[in-house]
Amino acid sequence: MYKDYIFILEQLFQIKFKLCMNKLINILLIFFLSISCLFSQEDVLPKGFDPVEEMMMDTYLANFPISQDIITEPPSFSVRTMAEWEEIQALTIAWEGFEPILTEIVRNAVDQSKVIIACDNPGQVENYLQNNNVETYNVEYLDISTNSIWMRDYGQNTIYKNDVDSIMLVDWIYNRPRPDDDSFPESLADYLDFDLYQTSVNPYQVVATGGNFMSDGFGTAFSSNLIIDENDGSGPYNSVNYPNHSVDEIDEIMYDFMGIETYIKMPVLPYDAIHHIDMHMKLLDEETLLVSEYPEGMSDGPQIEANLEYILNNFTTKWGTPFKLIRIPSPPSTSGAYPGAQSFNPTDGYYRTYTNSVFVNKTVLVPFYREEYDTIAQRIYEEALPGYNIVGIDCDDSGNNIIALSGAIHCITHSVGVNDPLLISYKKIEDHCLTVSPYVGLQALVKHQSGISEVFFNFRYSGDTEFTSVNMQDQGGGMWNVTMTFDELTEIEYYLHAIANNGKEQYRPMTALEGGVNTFMYSFDECDDSECASELDPDCVYLAVEDPVCGCDGVTYSNSGEAACNNIFEWTQGPCDGTIELDDLDLVNRQLIKIVDITGKEVMSIYKTQIIFFIFSDGTIERKIIN
Repeated sequence: MYKDYIFILEQLFQIKFKLCMNKLINILLIFFLSISCLFSQEDVLPKGFDPVEEMMMDTYLANFPISQDIITEPPSFSVRTMAEWEEIQALTIAWEGFEPILTEIVRNAVDQSKVIIACDNPGQVENYLQNNNVETYNVEYLDISTNSIWMRDYGQNTIYKNDVDSIMLVDWIYNRPRPDDDSFPESLADYLDFDLYQTSVNPYQVVATGGNFMSDGFGTAFSSNLIIDENDGSGPYNSVNYPNHSVDEIDEIMYDFMGIETYIKMPVLPYDAIHHIDMHMKLLDEETLLVSEYPEGMSDGPQIEANLEYILNNFTTKWGTPFKLIRIPSPPSTSGAYPGAQSFNPTDGYYRTYTNSVFVNKTVLVPFYREEYDTIAQRIYEEALPGYNIVGIDCDDSGNNIIALSGAIHCITHSVGVNDPLLISYKKIEDHCLTVSPYVGLQALVKHQSGISEVFFNFRYSGDTEFTSVNMQDQGGGMWNVTMTFDELTEIEYYLHAIANNGKEQYRPMTALEGGVNTFMYSFDECDDSECASELDPDCVYLAVEDPVCGCDGVTYSNSGEAACNNIFEWTQGPCDGTIELDDLDLVNRQLIKIVDITGKEVMSIYKTQIIFFIFSDGTIERKIIN
């Protein structure tokens, strides 16, 4: 009995001690936060840690608040993380200083999507915008407090169930001890009535930041090794409360919560103090990387080149092809110096970047600095993203110099995808050599939660005004194909147009109706540099549909998907084992008017097992596969 009393007293003492310690920790956290708030009233909180916050982070992580309104287990179904160039319903910002820059963001975004502004005085913000002649018909206010302007780093991430079904949000633990910022995704999810998944409870705890994450929309994501450093158990300041995960465990959590199957992580840049990937790299689409460029051997240039070599040697696009690179020069400081003091660059210049831009549907907002460099950047964007409205916003103005805090446009914005995305993806057609084959094939992934009614391949010859529209063929599983020949040897302009079963329409490129088309050359002039080499991608998956194609390498593949998985993107419909003359066909005394292939083009000879359509004089049409 005596031992039982002693045991009970010990337990009561331990409980009381833990309560006292928790209370003390909370008091210290409030004290440090108060100091930080005083600091932020005099100056905007930086993108990195301010000196006080370094002491706060360990305590903050130890006492991270968990709301009952969020979901801390990963989704039990397949999810896909949205890419930035997809259709969005809202752009989110926090009204925390740098009002002239935020004003220009709102001004140029309201005609593309809603703009949701987090602020603690909506009336004052509304008056400010109207006094600066900004239309506010599409502006909504979230009446909450935030700690800082860096929305990208602490904001929401859009995911979709089963690629295009229900929309949800994902929230990581912000890598700064800023509780109002960290709770923003919860407030937004409540405002929009969305489910919010949060990586805040073991074994799924992850500290991460949106500026160090970009997704291709199809299961591939990019980050610097900061994601590893901040989840290794000690973080950058030898804390004891950072999540402690191996690289494999980080990958597994990102797959479970965000559907990331390939997580590409690269060494941090030596002169980028915050180590965020959006300061030097941006995905423009699922095939194209926009990358900052420095004079040879200078500043972060060598590490960027090493990282690019790592990507190109080890990873491919969704379509199994190498990523295409577009380089955009980073401007120096007014002194001519680039970041990082070196023997040939003795002055440590400020970090400036053009990759820190944001898509807002058909508009792209780009940070600008000085005209002599901005004009080059604008031209590069316009050539890379035809049809988009490229808008430059000064981020280096005296008294409004946000780039001095290591951030720009992408850093202070985030987006929310639409509720019903109509997803279109395809590998752009390369310049085509007619010696290999007159046929050009295109395979597209097209999905919508209601299903797809029709997909059209629209093309025109360079110099023409009108487009010709051709129905693509449904191959099942969301895949649509078309095979074309063209009557002119010239540049071909094209885009895709899809219609969902519920009537929703989408174009790819999104700016197709504004002139934003893809192009390729259809000419014998392209033959000198043409290549056709089969190389199997063992991880590539294609549908088991028997629709043979003859690859440019002379090999018959079961369908165009198998050809693509073997690095063969030029092919003709039907196998490579010969043709059948039309005179050899038994038409059973019926009068044949015409035979066309799946594109509607009349054919005079056909391949074995080719899908063709017989048009008879009595008005009937029969689909046949010739054996």
